[in-house]
Amino acid sequence: MKKRRALLAAALTLGALPAAAAWAAAPWPNQPIRLIVPYPPGGSVDNLARLLAPTLGQKLGQTIVVENKAGASGTIGVDATVRATPDGSTFGFGVPGAISGLPHIMKVPYDVSRIQYVSLVARIPVVFVVNPAIPESTLPALIAAAKKDPGKYNYGSAGNLTTPHLAGELLRQQTGIDIMHVPYKGAAPAIAALLSGEVQMFPGDASGVLGLIKGGKLRALAVGSAERFVGLSDVPTTSELGLPGVQVESNYGVIAPTGTPIDIVNRMAEAIAQSLRDPALRDKIIEQGAVPQATTPDDYRKLMESESRKWGEVIRRGKLGLQ
Repeated sequence: MKKRRALLAAALTLGALPAAAAWAAAPWPNQPIRLIVPYPPGGSVDNLARLLAPTLGQKLGQTIVVENKAGASGTIGVDATVRATPDGSTFGFGVPGAISGLPHIMKVPYDVSRIQYVSLVARIPVVFVVNPAIPESTLPALIAAAKKDPGKYNYGSAGNLTTPHLAGELLRQQTGIDIMHVPYKGAAPAIAALLSGEVQMFPGDASGVLGLIKGGKLRALAVGSAERFVGLSDVPTTSELGLPGVQVESNYGVIAPTGTPIDIVNRMAEAIAQSLRDPALRDKIIEQGAVPQATTPDDYRKLMESESRKWGEVIRRGKLGLQ
């Protein structure tokens, strides 16, 4: 009788174990994997995901299905990822605005502190570009002109609290220039306004302006990364121009649902690292205006926490909001 009771107790204990333990013990990956992109098809993040998916699928031996869940500045897709069943069948792209920007000024539907980071995939540096018609050919010259004539110059963005907006605000705070922010409904209309001369500057992701720079339609004044971008090797960095505090990059990586077993997280991180060592994939990512880079889950988490602190301070100092 005692033996039967012991066996029954053991069975009940096993039945009460968290589902995550059973998932960790199961073979993985044993089914196609969803990769949620929190933006619409055709943008830089979607392109990055679709470049990564085939090579990553080969490394894992499973099909990677890219699924777009756009809306609310990326928060809908991030929320769908972190709330998905944590069995290794769903991952998503973490986007900086929804993780390190918006939570400072609004309540997002997920707990940022519980996001399960997997690996960084690519950094996309911001490039400060101007219409070639303006006389200033360098960033220091533009800053000097803006100081000499306050309020004369403006810059466009893809909307309030987007990366271009925060980049322009960071430049304003670091240099003390009086430059007006003009928000648009997306990067495309902001670039169109720059080309038409409606605004004088646009701090845009390299992925969105690279072709226009190489085509001579826009002039690049500086790259907001610690090192020169290989796709624009002749353009100086903000640090080289004496503005080390003006570093702006969009960091895109893979995140997982909260509670995903750590062995699955680590295996996915390693598969991403292996994928990004593929020369053909690296070249394609660079052609898109991005810098491929894999990290450990912990390093990706630390990076995004650092970015959140940085942009939280910029937002507070600038008293920025959605309106």
